[in-house]
Amino acid sequence: MAETLLIDLFKQLSSIAVQLAKQEINLLVGVDEEVQKLQDRLGFIKAMLDDAEERHAVKQRTEKLWLEQLQNQYYEMDDILDTWNTARIRAEIEKKAGKPADTNAPAVVKKKVCSFIPSPSRCFNLPLRHDVGHMIRKLNEKLDMVFKDKATYGIDFNRQPDVVERLTTTSIVDVSHIIGRDNYRDDLLRNLLDVGSQDERNSYRVISLVGMGGIGKTTLAQLAYNHLDVQVHFQKRMWICVSDPFDQCNVSKAIIKEVDPEHGPLNDTKLQTLLCKIQDLIKDKKFFLVLDDVWTEDSKIWEPFKFALKNGIHGSRILVTTRKQKVAEMMESAPTINLEVLSKEDCWLIFSKIAFSNDEQLKYLEDIGRKLASKCKGLPLAAKTLGSLMQNKRSREQWNKILDSHMWELEDIEKGLLAPLLLSYYELPSMMRHCFSYCAIFAKDYVFYKDQLVLHWMAQGYIESKANMEMEVIAEEYFEKLAMRSFFQDFEKDEDNDGKIIGCKMHDIVHDFAQFMTKYESFEIDGDKKLEIDCQSARHLHLKISKEMQCLDSINCAKNLRTLYLLSREMDYKFEMLLSNSFYHFKCLRTLILDCPIKKLPDAVKNLIHLRCLRMSKNVKIEELPETFCNLCNLQTLNIENDHYFKKLPQGMRKLINLRHLIFHDDYYSGKVVFPKGIGKLIGLRTLSTFNISDKDDREGCKLGELKNLNQLRGNLIINGMQNVVHVDEAQNAQLEDKKHLRGLVLTFDTLDYLLRMENDVKVLNSLEPPPNLQYLKIKGYVGNTIYPNWMMSWTTLKKLQLICCENLEHLPFLGQLPFLEVLAIVLLYNVKKVGDEFLGIEDSKNKKDYDIVFPNLKSLEFFRLVNWEEWIGMGGTREEEEEEENDNGIVTNPIIIKIMPRLQSLKISLCHKLKSLPDYLLTAPSLKKLEIHDSQLLEERYQRGTRENWHEISHISNIRLGGVYVQRDGEP
Repeated sequence: MAETLLIDLFKQLSSIAVQLAKQEINLLVGVDEEVQKLQDRLGFIKAMLDDAEERHAVKQRTEKLWLEQLQNQYYEMDDILDTWNTARIRAEIEKKAGKPADTNAPAVVKKKVCSFIPSPSRCFNLPLRHDVGHMIRKLNEKLDMVFKDKATYGIDFNRQPDVVERLTTTSIVDVSHIIGRDNYRDDLLRNLLDVGSQDERNSYRVISLVGMGGIGKTTLAQLAYNHLDVQVHFQKRMWICVSDPFDQCNVSKAIIKEVDPEHGPLNDTKLQTLLCKIQDLIKDKKFFLVLDDVWTEDSKIWEPFKFALKNGIHGSRILVTTRKQKVAEMMESAPTINLEVLSKEDCWLIFSKIAFSNDEQLKYLEDIGRKLASKCKGLPLAAKTLGSLMQNKRSREQWNKILDSHMWELEDIEKGLLAPLLLSYYELPSMMRHCFSYCAIFAKDYVFYKDQLVLHWMAQGYIESKANMEMEVIAEEYFEKLAMRSFFQDFEKDEDNDGKIIGCKMHDIVHDFAQFMTKYESFEIDGDKKLEIDCQSARHLHLKISKEMQCLDSINCAKNLRTLYLLSREMDYKFEMLLSNSFYHFKCLRTLILDCPIKKLPDAVKNLIHLRCLRMSKNVKIEELPETFCNLCNLQTLNIENDHYFKKLPQGMRKLINLRHLIFHDDYYSGKVVFPKGIGKLIGLRTLSTFNISDKDDREGCKLGELKNLNQLRGNLIINGMQNVVHVDEAQNAQLEDKKHLRGLVLTFDTLDYLLRMENDVKVLNSLEPPPNLQYLKIKGYVGNTIYPNWMMSWTTLKKLQLICCENLEHLPFLGQLPFLEVLAIVLLYNVKKVGDEFLGIEDSKNKKDYDIVFPNLKSLEFFRLVNWEEWIGMGGTREEEEEEENDNGIVTNPIIIKIMPRLQSLKISLCHKLKSLPDYLLTAPSLKKLEIHDSQLLEERYQRGTRENWHEISHISNIRLGGVYVQRDGEP
């Protein structure tokens, strides 16, 4: 199959060459079709490369060289097609702008040509078509050489694929070698021996041990399996090494053999018969089943066992070891135990126990041994493998040689430690493998933020769009799957968003492995050192620049770079000049990360026609981008982290028609950035973290109405300069109600000249229609004296609301009937003197029966610096009022019970100097666990610990902090 594809591709490119040789004018007519065919063939070569990797068949250096050459041609084909499509889109942009197309300076867009693009014969002039034709002809010549070399290198795509060996585990373990897992052992034993409640759904409970390969899951399972208490507790114990694939019949047979070792042959038995046999064998028995090394996430495979194993008696246990969190979830584990790395000392103990045969040797080599053990980074398998390697080495010279070498270059290390990581790696789909290995470009201990990483993957072309599924969604799924397969660790989670992972790190050994898998493409260079590598094959480069910059000139040979990460803390004019020159060399860049104090982006940036992602870190001092930057119409992401320096976006931003993410990071400084007119043309934007409205007198500036067609916006949007919106029509024209993907919105008004703006702010705010699925809203600097109830109540999906610096508000808006509101913060409302029933949203209700629960889901409530607030009026935790009804016997009075804040957990009041007391319904809220009162003298005096008569009102709350001091339930600090 692969050889046929090569021949087909070779013939296809040859036909192009023949056309060019006969008559180059044919390029005017024929190149379009040939380019499309070339694009089709590009997919075939990619499939061949993926097939070679998945078969693990590349053993000889000659084979690797041949595949590297094929990989290089793949990249070159991709660049040619990208250049062609770039020019087509550039021509269309210029046509729409009413300008002639500058086809000699193309900029890039999508790989697949959009349907709105006109015939290329009307878009391109002869020189461009001629150049592309010659590119294809040269590519054809190179592929011709690669094809001829195939026979010389003896490449055979038809041989059977090599299989990475999967070790079969057993229940046997040497307890004396287990170090550093006491806490996990005790936790596991507690869960195994716990009787559990009789109302558990199944007779058994599933417990999962989850962690990366080599972290000690199997060893811990063996330790529990052989523990004396476990042996006594369970009537039947079974150890099954599952691995991949999960063969249902083989697993069933293994279980039967474990329960009944004398059972006869089971060769041709069907699954249903085997499962029935298992049911019979475990009936009325308390069993302990270990399923070691489970990979499958398919619940359909596990389902038959789930029911068959119910025949055991209550208290049975199933212990699963897996590298994938998804497996634990699929098997409904309760609990899941995630194994972390060993401590530095425990890792040393494992290493030394294996590496040293006597105390004299230990004394002689301990200093080097500890350094070697530290390379294992807490991974038990690494410590064992490295310790075994050093067993027969006796001299310090030998030990130092190993210490100074790269771990993965040692054959014994590859055999021992590489295998489990390779298993995890090859189990990934092709594109996900690329996503994982791309992480090698970042330094060790680098914090990967999900949102940034997925944008880098998109820029490299690792994410392919699917029908009705955004690239970003697919990339996020890749990230989640890599995380659940233990390729990442040290997770940072967003507790306000269902605990989703937002950041993580990569274990050093996993990072080393990623570098090992990309050692011919991804390089990390320290500018302080002399360059000793050949950069010609480099595709991704992490370059740390020193003041001397010895290597910058020499990396210009890396003309095929797709990622350039520039890192430096020092900079001078010399480097900026060299960087400008580099932009003439690195024309294949897809991703450019600047983390250096450069002050100007050179005009030569226009040469980076393939660029998809530009990220400027906080260290960058660029204040504005050159207009030539706007020629990069293939750009997907502009990530501006240096908000405190950056001042202005270029006027031609509207030409970046493929921009999906315009990201700022500092809410304060990004509000100062000048936005140009025309942002509204970027209808593909998914992220617009900040949108700044220009002054009303600036005719060329950005207006609120530019948001009208940006209906793909997702996440959070900050709109600054709301005070510059003069007409209600402009607010309505923003059509926020069409932004159905927005989840967070911040409306910021400038607090200057608030007396002149008061009436206008009220009109503008109340003319906005809310996005239908908004969950977070912040209003800051609003100077109107009221917020209409009907407007506020239309934001019914809100979970979090902040009102900040709304200085003219005298009364809080009606908020109590927002059904999903969980977090509410009221900050710097200086004119509020009294809070009453209007805050609860029931003051003007004629039928209070409609409001039986007020703030039904509110969990956190905070008031900060309401300096004139004196009274908070309210009655009872369940407020009782009376309503008169007329029945057959005359008028009767019925009590109305209104529950207020039944789920409130946290209340914080700070710098509210005049507030005297809190309403009863707050202090008797059934879920209130945390009360903090700071710099609010009258409140602190009322509830002060110990001697005050009002202490009893709050003493039932478990967590109280008065004046910065935590107070115990008895009133003592």
